[in-house]
Amino acid sequence: MRLTTKFAVAAMVAASLCAAEAEAQEEPKQEIAAQGTGFFTKDSSGNGIEQHSTNSGGFLVSYRYHFNRWLATEGSYGYDRNEQQSFTGARTFNVQTNVHQATGAFVVTAPHSFLKLNPYVLAGTGALVFDPTGNTGGFVSGADTQARPVFLYGGGADYKLSRHFLLRAEYRGFVYERPDFGLESLHSGAITHTAQPSAGIVFRF
Repeated sequence: MRLTTKFAVAAMVAASLCAAEAEAQEEPKQEIAAQGTGFFTKDSSGNGIEQHSTNSGGFLVSYRYHFNRWLATEGSYGYDRNEQQSFTGARTFNVQTNVHQATGAFVVTAPHSFLKLNPYVLAGTGALVFDPTGNTGGFVSGADTQARPVFLYGGGADYKLSRHFLLRAEYRGFVYERPDFGLESLHSGAITHTAQPSAGIVFRF
């Protein structure tokens, strides 16, 4: 009788473990996200040039694949428009640009949620592409499209609305060399930093 009871308890424990494992495996591994962003770049200087970028807003879309509960990889595309302003003595050069970002990152997520929140951190690399618009008042003759490699870091948190939908608040930071658009007169060699806070919605499948 005692042996039968022990066997029944062991069977129940094994069944519970199998059920938990099955539930974990059923968690959606893929997600797409759409976020509205801010784009705020730190002033910099070098080679006798003072540089400033106007603050702006844009959007970010991303795809994330979860290998397990805590590790994922992500690819993202973002868009903003701002004006790169360079001051050299008595002269001012303004280049209005469409800023495209393409990045890839590894994401580490807390394996368990707290009050429906799942915080995460990310790090990766990619490029910011500065494409002059050519609009009057924001154009310098000879300025060409230029890509700058970036170091990306950041973090955020997801708030679970349902099995498939979440709200996301996120911060990304980019470290890169200032664009000069192929013009020696705008080359400062300065390293700058752009902060990109964002918020949006996530769909998991």
